[in-house]
Amino acid sequence: MHVVATAGHVDHGKSTLVRALTGMEPDRWAEERRRGMTIDLGFAWTALGSGETVAFVDVPGHERFVPNMLAGVGPVPAAMIVVAADEGWMPQSAEHLAALDALGVKHGLLVVSRADLADPRAATAAALAEIAETSLGRVEAVAVSGVTGAGIDEVRAALDRLVGRLPTADAGGAVRLWIDRAFTIRGAGTVVTGTLGAGVLRAGDELELAGSGRIVRVRGLQSLGQAVAEAGAVARVAVNLRGVEKELVGRGEALLTPGRFRSTDVVDVRVRGDAVAALPETVTLHVGSAAVPVRVRPLGVDTARLRLGRALPLRIGDRALLRDPGRHHVAGGVTVLDVAPPSLRRRGSGAARAAELAEMDGSPDLVGELRRRRLIQRDDLLRMGFAESLPGRAASTSRTARSAAVLAADPGPAGQAANAAVVAVVVGDWFVDPGYWAALGARLVAEATDYVAKNPLETGVPVETMRHRLGLPDRRLVEALVEAPMSLQGGRIGPAASGMPAAPGMPAAPGGTAGSVGALREAVRAAFDVERPFVAPESGRLAELGIGVREIGAAVRLGLVVQLAPQVVLPADGPGRAAAILAELPQPFSVSEARQALGTSRRVAVPLLELLDRTGVTQRGAGDRRTVKRL
Repeated sequence: MHVVATAGHVDHGKSTLVRALTGMEPDRWAEERRRGMTIDLGFAWTALGSGETVAFVDVPGHERFVPNMLAGVGPVPAAMIVVAADEGWMPQSAEHLAALDALGVKHGLLVVSRADLADPRAATAAALAEIAETSLGRVEAVAVSGVTGAGIDEVRAALDRLVGRLPTADAGGAVRLWIDRAFTIRGAGTVVTGTLGAGVLRAGDELELAGSGRIVRVRGLQSLGQAVAEAGAVARVAVNLRGVEKELVGRGEALLTPGRFRSTDVVDVRVRGDAVAALPETVTLHVGSAAVPVRVRPLGVDTARLRLGRALPLRIGDRALLRDPGRHHVAGGVTVLDVAPPSLRRRGSGAARAAELAEMDGSPDLVGELRRRRLIQRDDLLRMGFAESLPGRAASTSRTARSAAVLAADPGPAGQAANAAVVAVVVGDWFVDPGYWAALGARLVAEATDYVAKNPLETGVPVETMRHRLGLPDRRLVEALVEAPMSLQGGRIGPAASGMPAAPGMPAAPGGTAGSVGALREAVRAAFDVERPFVAPESGRLAELGIGVREIGAAVRLGLVVQLAPQVVLPADGPGRAAAILAELPQPFSVSEARQALGTSRRVAVPLLELLDRTGVTQRGAGDRRTVKRL
């Protein structure tokens, strides 16, 4: 199916032409038929000679109903412009054409109606000249009489040629169905209609309702008046929704593929038409079937920031138009450049932003996006309008074997793959600017070296601490940054001896010497009695040796001691040696029997047995007695 909107001045015969082409009545309201004037959107369809089907969105021509007209034209890829031979080019002809131009419509057909009332040549020449100056460019023209039927066959043939030139719809794209009608049917519930421009709709699909974010389910579908199991773009569809009130799904709302669009109330745009500086402070933004008041902040010669009256699901590259309702004037077309722009609070930030926007063309640009944002998640890129399969090719990077890869630009001729520019560093679902990634790597080395120098008893910087120091949102990014001369062990990042990972429990101190780590090892050795290994030193003895809370923590990390309780430590091999002794006792045994066998106090025996319970070495039974299960 192909969808074409009508356009043209009031009473130039748009509905009469659609009626003659389809045999259907596009005017739905009795008031429209009584007055002979289209007020709201009408819909009709017909099969062409080639077998293709064309559906018409018939729009009102009166200036009072331009917002209704724009709701119909917004999502449609082609237009049939109707000009009466006896009246020629008129004010609403010009405004409708300005709207088509602002929306970037590139495919059209000129039909000169009422050819039975006047010679169509003058009107045809004038209209073609006007159209040629817009995005439509040179279009085919056909003269017709809706009353006598002369030229109808030629119009049908011209429509066949028009739809043959239309680009293929993106059937794999995300659904964004702008709603142009909503009503209820007894026994069925809420029904909405719209023009499906991309993707496929199926009965049973779950969709996101823009604005509220509510998930709704497709109960049933119709296309061209027939129930269908699925409908692919481009198509006129009626969607029966389950469990949603009609009041929530009026014109201007949209049904979306969940998670694939970003609702935003601030966008940066490029403006075509009136000079940005001459725009009123408040205008109406028309996009899809939506009409939203916006406040305009000029930035550059042809760029501006728009603050929307309500959030809309917009993407980079979307086309829309600005209309000044007070002057009944299409002020210009806009191309969305950024749907998540930065704040402009500092002096000079507006001028700097204008310079950035001058480099954007409204197409998703991963290199530029990363240069500006430094890092971003894949889902955010998809919501902004990037394709499901992001450009380039992923390959392993030498920086780390852990989880990073590089996304390279297309390598070009054979043999140049090694010289392909790196577009992004990819870590999980994060995309990072290569320059920023390199700077982060250098900062990580400096931060880790400084931390270890200031904390000689620590084996390195905790990953979470490093994440905060680098200002990163995900610890996976930190882990992926680690490479020689750094190593990652036990959740800490520190210098690796000679560029190689340090042996467990024996990290090199700054300068390559044992430093205070060696002093700590000597203090720990002096704290224990070799003849009585299960007697934990008292806090006073630990203090004499310079072992406080900080030093105990360092000794635990170094694998020198095991901490049973605050100020209660044993040599690191203590639990294993204790288990071997306890296994020689008659099973099960009591706490008192364990204490005596180990030659220690309850202060040590109780937390030691609890540790053995937790690690599965012993099993606690009735009467607080235990059994050694494994060594």
